[in-house]
Formats: sequence, structure tokens, C-alpha cells
Amino acid sequence: ISAIDGLTTLIRGQKLPIFSGNGLPHDQLAAQIVKQASLGDNSDEQFAVVFGAMGVKHDVAEFFRKTFEESGVADHVVERLITPKVALTVAEYLAFEKNMHILVILTDMTSFAEAMREVSSSRGEIPSRKGYPGYLYSELATIYERAGIVDGANGSRWMAAAEDSINPWIVADLGT
Repeated sequence: ISAIDGLTTLIRGQKLPIFSGNGLPHDQLAAQIVKQASLGDNSDEQFAVVFGAMGVKHDVAEFFRKTFEESGVADHVVERLITPKVALTVAEYLAFEKNMHILVILTDMTSFAEAMREVSSSRGEIPSRKGYPGYLYSELATIYERAGIVDGANGSRWMAAAEDSINPWIVADLGT
């Protein structure tokens, strides 16, 4: 994507947050990144994309499925909580055990935050800002900081996280 390539080139080991207002086409942007992701024409290294979507509606999930098929969901709270961690674990395995270069795309991180709020509320925990648990920032940081390169390993993983947020401060406050 020209704007990303020219203004914020995504390099190995980097994270790229994509902030979007509610209802804007961040889904199409994430799908376009998947379709165009590569290591370049001159690379003979192995490459893959790990895509994790949390809290997306059926039509959005179908859009992703069709888009990815063309180029080559019941939603429970627990699924929204484990999806980013499972996606990152798979990416780490492929990167550091199989020596591949992996692009991880996570959408929609707001759904992850809302799932944390639901669980926290059901457990009777004292909420912080906007009803989210006080440890939300720590959880988001553990996800975002897993992008990177390990010394001595041939593989790498980098991440693009799409954020469709009614409350844009959730992730923006992290200073990513």
C-alpha cells in the first residue's frame, strides 16, 4: 500500500498500529495489507501471514475469508481474549522454529479490550476508566511488545494491529 510504504514502511520486528474511527474501512486496509505483503521480489526466504480477527461480525468475517481465498464466526468472550495470543504464539513458532518471516495482523483490538471489560465485570473487579479493568494497558502492552527479532534466529515477526474504536483512547494512550 503506497501510503504505508512511503510514510511508515513496515520493517522486520516492527509494529504498526492502524487507528480507525468507528465505521471506517480498516477491514479493507487490513485485507489489502495481507494481499500485498511480501519480502520483496528478490527474496528467497520463507514468508507467511498470521491473521487474527476478534469480535468481527459475520459479514466482515466472510469478507476476510473471500478476500484471502481470492488472493492465493461465532464470537465468544474467551475467543476474543485468546485470539491475539494464539496468533502471536503461532507466529513465534513459525518465525523461530521454522525460520520464516511472519507478518501478524490483528483486528479488532477494541473487541479484545471489550472482552476484558466483560470478564472483569463478571468477576466483580473494580473498574478503572470507562469500565475497563486496570490491567488493560498491561495486557495490550504484552501483545504489542511481542513483535520483534530474536538474536541468533533467522526468522522474524512483525505486526499490524487494526483498531476500530468508539473509544480511541483505549490503545492510543499506550503511546504505540
